[in-house]
Amino acid sequence: MLAYLARLPLFLILAGIAALAMFLPAFHALLLEDHTIARSFFYTGILGLALVSLTGVAMSTGPRRTDNDLANLFSLFLTYSVLPLFLAIPFYEGLGTTSYLNAYVEMVSSLTTTGATLFDEPGRLRDSLHLWRGMIGWLGGLLMWVSASAVLAQLNLGGFEVTATAEPGQGGTRFDRFERASASRRLGRATVTLAPVYVGLTVIMWLCLLVGGDRPLVGLVHAMSTMATSGISAVGGLQNAQSGIAGEAVIFLFLTFALSRLTFSSDTVTTARPGLWNDPEFRLGVIMVVGVPLALFARHWLGTLDVTEGQSWLAAFQALWGGAFSVLSFLSTTGFESAYWDAAQDWSGLETSGLILMGLAVMGGGVATTAGGVKLLRVYALYLAGTREMERLIHPSSVGRAGARSRRIRRQGAFVAWIFFMLFALSLAFLSVVFSALGIGFEQALVLSVAGLSTTGPLTHSALEVPINLLTIGPWAKLTFCAAMVIGRLETLAIIALLNPGLWRD
Repeated sequence: MLAYLARLPLFLILAGIAALAMFLPAFHALLLEDHTIARSFFYTGILGLALVSLTGVAMSTGPRRTDNDLANLFSLFLTYSVLPLFLAIPFYEGLGTTSYLNAYVEMVSSLTTTGATLFDEPGRLRDSLHLWRGMIGWLGGLLMWVSASAVLAQLNLGGFEVTATAEPGQGGTRFDRFERASASRRLGRATVTLAPVYVGLTVIMWLCLLVGGDRPLVGLVHAMSTMATSGISAVGGLQNAQSGIAGEAVIFLFLTFALSRLTFSSDTVTTARPGLWNDPEFRLGVIMVVGVPLALFARHWLGTLDVTEGQSWLAAFQALWGGAFSVLSFLSTTGFESAYWDAAQDWSGLETSGLILMGLAVMGGGVATTAGGVKLLRVYALYLAGTREMERLIHPSSVGRAGARSRRIRRQGAFVAWIFFMLFALSLAFLSVVFSALGIGFEQALVLSVAGLSTTGPLTHSALEVPINLLTIGPWAKLTFCAAMVIGRLETLAIIALLNPGLWRD
């Protein structure tokens, strides 16, 4: 059976998994006696399994397909852009009060772990539909974990190009003397290794949120959203959850997994100096999580000199916690707001806090995590290159104090990171122009572009004083936002790698 599945395209396997996943919300809706939603998920799942099975049988009689990483990368592109057409069917049929385009946008947002929602009105969606949104985001996060290890790492993409010795989009030369495992076998090994960890962490967090007082569905959706950094909520955000600050503390702890993951990859800077604290991504993330909230906290005295009313210690703690949690949340591109974020804003007196959240989302989390954005490793590479250039301004003939691996990051790694940053900036500018041409204001267009490219959908509600209502924008703007989310999830370098003639020649 496994040998037969290994011969199928990755996209077809993922479509089968999506069809099987539909039976869980169908059973959940049946328990709640919501038969319309139960039938929509059950019938769509049966139809999907039938189509996948028939397609698999038809492909098994043909010539054996080429098993390579570029083909799997193209399957990932199809997964994020085409598979939501199938995922949206039960959502559209079960809700019954929206257009199919809106359902498609919702599914693209969930699968890419962006988390931007068109249905933020309380009570608009039933619990089973919230469960489906959370499941799709959770499965999208697991797909990113597995594909980062088995696909992107082999092609030196997704941040691995900073420390790799080969060019982005090409395999390394270190395996030239050995026979590499097939792409399907690497996918299987990565899934068997990472899936139990992913599931176990989700279950542990869910139990902690249940102990904190959340309803089972709310706690499960928040746990899945935290692990996938999707920011999806069944109650409109953490401020409406029952677990309070205890639940936020649990989520804060698990959000640290988005700063760095050292469970695989032998081509990272951390192999030279083992240990989590020696990981530059983790240290840079900790600096941001500690430094930004402290700066906002100190601005209470430095920037708002007209404030003379005394503040209690409780208000100070709430402001500090609200800033720390929200900074980590948006740095990991999750987008959960702390219930005390408003207190942090009032304490600092900063009227443009949305710019800080957008900047954190653009910076992003760690390489090979579910977080989006530019990624901390690329930022670290640019930092090393910048400090070295400043040293050479003072001592032009000096020799850098670093080993071979650090020199690789500071030179070739920084060069590739700068290219990616420029591609990210050009994509941001192009999308902003397109949104503006479609009749959206400049500020809203900029926020939509950043939210899509960084996969931080809650920015549409948090970055501006007036939240962006995605339901009111035009159909072409919605499709443009979908394109931005797909580009942000796969990254521009991966999209360019899809133009490799080798993929189309095969």
